[in-house]
Amino acid sequence: MEHEDTSSFWGGVTRSMGLVFGDIGTSPIYTLSVIFLLTKPTISNVFGILSLVFWTLTILVTAEYAWLAMSLGHKGEGGTIVLKEILAKKLLSARKMGFVIFLSYIGVCLLLGDGVITPAISILSAVEGLAFIPGLETIQSWKLLLIAMFITVGLFTVQFKGTDKVAAAFGPIMLVWFAALTLSGLAYIITMPSIIKAINPYYGLNFMLHHGLVGFFVLSEVILCATGGEALYADMGHLGRKPIVHAWYFAFTALVINYFGQGVYLINHPEAKNYLFGMVQDLVPYLYIPFLTLAVLATIIASQAMISGVYSVVYQGITTRILPMLRVDFTSKHIKSQIYIGSVNWMMMLSVLLIMLIFQKSENLAAAYGLAVTGTMTITGLMMIMIFNRSNRRWKVPVVVFITLVDLTFFISCMYKIPHGGYVSIILAMFPLATILIWTRGQRALYRSFKSPSFSTYLKKYEKIYRKNHIPGTGLFFVRDWRTIPPYLEHCTTRSNIIYERNILISIATTDEPFGLESVLTPGLGTGLEAFEIRAGYMEMFDIEHLLKVNGIREKVILYGTEDITTSNPIWKVFANLKKLTPNFVQFHNLPAEKLQGVVTRMEI
Repeated sequence: MEHEDTSSFWGGVTRSMGLVFGDIGTSPIYTLSVIFLLTKPTISNVFGILSLVFWTLTILVTAEYAWLAMSLGHKGEGGTIVLKEILAKKLLSARKMGFVIFLSYIGVCLLLGDGVITPAISILSAVEGLAFIPGLETIQSWKLLLIAMFITVGLFTVQFKGTDKVAAAFGPIMLVWFAALTLSGLAYIITMPSIIKAINPYYGLNFMLHHGLVGFFVLSEVILCATGGEALYADMGHLGRKPIVHAWYFAFTALVINYFGQGVYLINHPEAKNYLFGMVQDLVPYLYIPFLTLAVLATIIASQAMISGVYSVVYQGITTRILPMLRVDFTSKHIKSQIYIGSVNWMMMLSVLLIMLIFQKSENLAAAYGLAVTGTMTITGLMMIMIFNRSNRRWKVPVVVFITLVDLTFFISCMYKIPHGGYVSIILAMFPLATILIWTRGQRALYRSFKSPSFSTYLKKYEKIYRKNHIPGTGLFFVRDWRTIPPYLEHCTTRSNIIYERNILISIATTDEPFGLESVLTPGLGTGLEAFEIRAGYMEMFDIEHLLKVNGIREKVILYGTEDITTSNPIWKVFANLKKLTPNFVQFHNLPAEKLQGVVTRMEI
């Protein structure tokens, strides 16, 4: 029994390394190199920066996410949408709930924007390590850019196959990566043990006080050490809280040791450009190429984790009806969360390639990085304050307030980056935010424009026609709720007399829970009229055809309504085009095409 526990402990840690810590684990490749473009590598500055890095990892990742946010899981799930669902049950004021929903939208959009910047900076920074190979020192930057773009295209091109088969290798590779970070860092710390003093917050505060505004703006680069920290909470549903927290303690130790080792290397080599690659080249030149290969693999894994995370967030957005329906393919028979969304995949790939072309070097791209991360962290902090203030854990509120103020300080510091590249984060977040706002408001406007009869009025007309004539077999009619009669259903049945021997009104409701699936068949609504309701968690993936068969339903035809929207409002015209360009729910759920019949209703909004 003890062996099983140990096995599951190390198994959970290994999987967490591969699925959660890719982004934050590859930050040492570029973080200190970018920071010391803004400040001179003097001994006091190195101690100050290392102190800021240590306390940033401690406050923003360990305290905010590993300790506080991860204690707020809902059915094992985490993330901005989960925080919104927790608050939905605690807030009575519609105005406050509206504010929380808007905050969650921004948090989701910032994360989606981050999904583009992370692969770009991670892959570029690793490929730039080729310049440290003897004989390649003078390699032209456009060649490095081309290699990075080639790797990016390859990574996105294979997404449709899923990561089920190779995911097992991610954890061990990242374990080796963190071990390499630890050993290389220790090798330099041993030569200057006094560097450990940088843990003292005095050095960080002293650096800030003596550098004024420049010291404040340096925070916008220090945050690079914590990018990917939000993944601890967002990915909690895949592995559970304990394995991720246990793995974080190992990752945290490895990262701190490596940063401090880089600090020693920097003090001895102030002229160096990339400290991680430089210290490994200086320490064990014959192992440099294997280390570089490992770095490239680690950045690919980091990018893969972010891509998979974006798929999950988009899927949550689709099922909670804040985003349009998109085609979703399931790439694994064993793991339900393994999905592929083609339209998102290709849009991300083009965005990553475009950003690489615009910025060309990782140090330039660092100017675009940080705003989205600090924005997400601040939103998480604000939502946690509201949750803890309405729970029996109010003693945590002052702690979260302090952390949120730290988040806000970093966020304001990152404002400095807006003209230098930070605008990219804003632009990337604006597209999904505009889509969410237009889609949600458009759906509400469309729903209000429906002129539906009451169910009892509809039933009287239905019964008259059913008694006169009905078609042999079973017809399925998709509705939002069987109690509300959509225009197309009335048009089909009571106007066009398309009534079957057995008519089933089928509806799908998304619950506030991440998982859970139940289906209820309610017979006897009328003669030959039944209701089939499916209630599913917002992260639940299910097969409608299978549920129908389990309940003994063998349909002859599936009818559904689609709207032809006419409007003079330019915003609603965008909404109407989104409706036309994206699949409807019958395509989303892969229902058999030979049985489908769409009924178009012209609607004016």
